[in-house]
Amino acid sequence: MRTFEFIRPDDAAAAVRIAAQTKTADVRFLAGGTTLLDLMKLNVETPARLVDINRLPLAQVETMSDGGLRIGATVRNSDLAYHPTVRRDYPVLSQAILAGASAQLRNMATTAGNLLQRTRCMYFRDTAMPCNKREPGTGCPAIAGGNRTLAVLGTSEHCIATNPSDMNVALAALEATVHVQGPNGARAVPIGDFHLLPGRTPERETVLEPGDLVTHLTLPPPVAGSKQVYLKLRDRASYEFALASAAVVLSAAGGTVTRARVALGGVGTKPWRSPEAEAVLVGRPPDAASFRTAAEAALRDARPQSENAFKIELAKRCLTYALQTAAVS
Repeated sequence: MRTFEFIRPDDAAAAVRIAAQTKTADVRFLAGGTTLLDLMKLNVETPARLVDINRLPLAQVETMSDGGLRIGATVRNSDLAYHPTVRRDYPVLSQAILAGASAQLRNMATTAGNLLQRTRCMYFRDTAMPCNKREPGTGCPAIAGGNRTLAVLGTSEHCIATNPSDMNVALAALEATVHVQGPNGARAVPIGDFHLLPGRTPERETVLEPGDLVTHLTLPPPVAGSKQVYLKLRDRASYEFALASAAVVLSAAGGTVTRARVALGGVGTKPWRSPEAEAVLVGRPPDAASFRTAAEAALRDARPQSENAFKIELAKRCLTYALQTAAVS
């Protein structure tokens, strides 16, 4: 780990100002540090400045006037997962958070940190190996190498790394909005637009610009009567990243699906919302045949690599079962 300057600003405006005055590669905001400090120890991240935001007033969960929910950037994952409003109105979010990491990590990890969690691709984390995400232009050895756990959706010839977050999958299904304060003021970004596909620039993972600070997320008001499920499939029962996961928010009336929101994890280069699956579901009966057809639609554009073709069928079964579970809950 390289030496760095540690700064504790008094407010969000000061944090943004400090970050904007520093080269992008040389500054990082610090909250829980559960990913950042690991990457600094590996010399994957080598910031010259850490801007500690833990003292800023960003740790509240509040119901908004329209019935939606505001979640501060530094709310700890454990606090969010067990918050009574989240458990009652947004259970898919609680389930997703509790499916990730360990209790100790959830006690430290934060909302914004999880939102910005970086890939677990072994080539990205090993500085002895080339990696387009870490060093643009050096290549992606995962394509011809070890890719069993990597993405089959949203990949490019430059990167096939998977977004590792469980929370992000639930946020995609819940249609969260990310609120950012930056040098040019505040803006709101729908979660579907926040994370970027790798394309030719896999080093750029989000729409954040230099100096931008995520201050909070908002969730729309819960849909009355909707059923929500998060299902995660992995190599072991705990403390493991998803091979495939599914977050579903399903509404039905009169024997017909009236509304569906579907997102997949473990298979995409970003949290993977599937409007194709949603379109298949609406207007159909909530039965096994409809759910399997929706799963086929969700994975239609999947592109497997040498070791991860199994993920396509696994993700289909994961989504089918998650929808079935929601339908009978």
